[in-house]
Amino acid sequence: MTQPTLPTAAAINTSNRFSASDKRLINCNQVDVNQLMPLKYHWAWEHYNNGCANHWMPTEVPMTKDIETWRGNQLTEAERRVIMRNLGFFSTAESLVGNNLVLAIFKHVTNAECRQYLLRQAFEEAVHSHTFLYVVDSLGLDEGEVFNMYHEVPSIARKDAFETELTAEVMDPNFSTATDEGAQAFLKNLIGYYLIMEGVFFYTGFVMMLSFHRRNLMTGIGEQFQYILRDETIHLNFGIDLINGIKAENPQLWTPEFQQAMIDRVKQAVELELDYAADCLPNGIMGLNEDLFRDYVQHIADRRLERIGLPMQYGSTNPFPWMSETMDLAKEKNFFETRVTEYQAAGSLNWD
Repeated sequence: MTQPTLPTAAAINTSNRFSASDKRLINCNQVDVNQLMPLKYHWAWEHYNNGCANHWMPTEVPMTKDIETWRGNQLTEAERRVIMRNLGFFSTAESLVGNNLVLAIFKHVTNAECRQYLLRQAFEEAVHSHTFLYVVDSLGLDEGEVFNMYHEVPSIARKDAFETELTAEVMDPNFSTATDEGAQAFLKNLIGYYLIMEGVFFYTGFVMMLSFHRRNLMTGIGEQFQYILRDETIHLNFGIDLINGIKAENPQLWTPEFQQAMIDRVKQAVELELDYAADCLPNGIMGLNEDLFRDYVQHIADRRLERIGLPMQYGSTNPFPWMSETMDLAKEKNFFETRVTEYQAAGSLNWD
């Protein structure tokens, strides 16, 4: 067997070592290793550390009370519909996000510290998918019904189709971010998945599921949705930093026409989300109704637009002020206080 030829001393170049200033978020020189140090984008490393401090697994959460509630007579048919619809949407939406990360985003984000976070996020998406399998199995639900809603329930199918076309575009064999057209398509993908999927499409479901938890119902599922919300808050913050970073390094991409196209896309997403909310609770339950969700979805859409430098479109107020505190990591209670301590590293964040 022929042994590989080792590089000679003359072939090893130490005079032009990689500099942080050489790093770029996209279109950086491709290398065979992720050149993590020296760091340039410290915000990406901070998000990675925050994600690691959040580690959790769904099987740590007891489901005994949820099973008793689900099998008993404590929930109305309307409440069961809300739970089932959200399990159906989230069970496939999380996998869509994970696929987009691994198959599309990771390839074209050429910065090592961002890739380090993307690896962490991909694992978290796997944990979230595991969560819905765990819930379905614990409650003895029809797994075929839950995991096929993405093409059997029109309001869910439309949301998923809205996102999957973005992944298909970036996964084209001829796709590249080297041109302005390609880089804009990549930005559209990032806005579609971070700003819209994780920043708008998920939040109606968070309100619905955490409303049960606030009434001390389905507390096991509620606790897991709290953990997922905490993860998603960091995902959203990373995505916004990434989008703004690419904008700053490539200002020619952020044309008035592209900005308007992104505004129109967010407005389209708002309408899809309102259709989904109406489908989940056609008659209103638990103090929730279609009108309140219109205000809420428009409110959070405005917040997302502002954070990437686009103008607000609605001016709606937040009808669920308790969600503002839940979304704000600096104000969250310690959701992890009941978890086993072996998973909490000494460098974990203080969430109080």
